[in-house]
Amino acid sequence: MAAYHRAMVRSAGTSRDLVVVPSTRRDIVAIARACRKLATRRALISAGASVVPVPGIDVAVDVGVLMMMIEDINAAFGLTPGQIENLAPRRKAFAYKAVMVVGSALVGRVVTRELVIRLLKTVGVRLTAKQAAKAVPFAGQVVAASLSFAALKYLGERHIHDCVQVADTLLELSGPAGRV
Repeated sequence: MAAYHRAMVRSAGTSRDLVVVPSTRRDIVAIARACRKLATRRALISAGASVVPVPGIDVAVDVGVLMMMIEDINAAFGLTPGQIENLAPRRKAFAYKAVMVVGSALVGRVVTRELVIRLLKTVGVRLTAKQAAKAVPFAGQVVAASLSFAALKYLGERHIHDCVQVADTLLELSGPAGRV
């Protein structure tokens, strides 16, 4: 549970580099649970922005919220580029190998606006429908908010799944006690 506590220290505005990769399966589960709550809260922010009738504001909010969400999830699992670089050399090699095994484009990498926009395009049908739905008064805004929530929640859950896989793989590669 120590890694979970350090992950929550990030929420208080301290450095992301304090968190280490979770060392037990129990830590991984606790961090995943906290990140799912974070993803739900961030998806709600996105849904709220979809209700605002100003064109384009929802997309800008989606990009910003998604960037922050991915960075926060990476930080909670100890998988930001800075956190991985601060690991002992052997553990760092295991971390990069675990990231490659999972094949995620977001785990252990710097999250850029272009990367997030490319990710949003993977749920592009929902986002296009969201823009079209906004043209219909009231009911369209409800549909747009629902689609926005679903898209960001899906992307958050998918990223959490990837981080859990990397953390599990790192735990396995580290040996039976989770040590390197």
